Amino acid sequence: MITDPEGTVLALFAAFCRVGGCFMLMPGFSSARIPMQIRLFVSVAVSMAILPIMWDTIYPRASGSLDGYLSMIAFETLTGAVIGLIARYYVLGLQFAGTVLTMMMGFNAPPTPDVLEETAENQLTNLLSFCALMVLFLLDFHHVVMRALVDSYSVMPLGAGFNPQSALITLTDTLSQTFMIMLRLASPFILYGLVFNVTIGLINKLAPQIPIYFISLPFLIIGGMILLYFGVSSLLEIFTAGFLPVFRGE
Repeated sequence: MITDPEGTVLALFAAFCRVGGCFMLMPGFSSARIPMQIRLFVSVAVSMAILPIMWDTIYPRASGSLDGYLSMIAFETLTGAVIGLIARYYVLGLQFAGTVLTMMMGFNAPPTPDVLEETAENQLTNLLSFCALMVLFLLDFHHVVMRALVDSYSVMPLGAGFNPQSALITLTDTLSQTFMIMLRLASPFILYGLVFNVTIGLINKLAPQIPIYFISLPFLIIGGMILLYFGVSSLLEIFTAGFLPVFRGE
């Protein structure tokens, strides 16, 4: 039996602010293809699951004054948003690597609607980002994020305020580590594109009468597709192996 219904609701909403802020930006759950009602219900369900675990931490701080509670709502939403942005930056990094990859392959097809968002994206980038996100879900990366939400109450306690400097440092480190991993993923295709184009440029100098660009473009695409065929498994493996170190800041 609930002895304090009002305090329980306030505590639940305080937990929902951090969870909802995270799910609002977390890849997969924040997709435009998922109805808003489903995202809301999932956030509420996770908040109800977290509340009994963190009851002794959340309930005493959620029963303060109205002004303190309103500011706490804003700080908790920002804290959850930072946690969600860490995972989102990592997935956006693969979309950036996919764009570089398709440009080096010469696969400059007209963009089509994105599978996950309401933006236009290259077909190959769509395929890579969707496959990578599916692999992350198969490996239960959302469980890692939920575990991080529970652990965040010991690092960033409820009602302790929001430290923008620490958040910016965390996001900057995430971008730095993500960039290095995505550079490793795209490096074979960058090297392939540079070598191929330099070779074609030398051939064009030897035979300027031949429209070498139109002749070489199919070979550039075919070679890039073959390279992607043999390297996509290693690409996804490196991507999934780098998620935990980046998310945990290791």
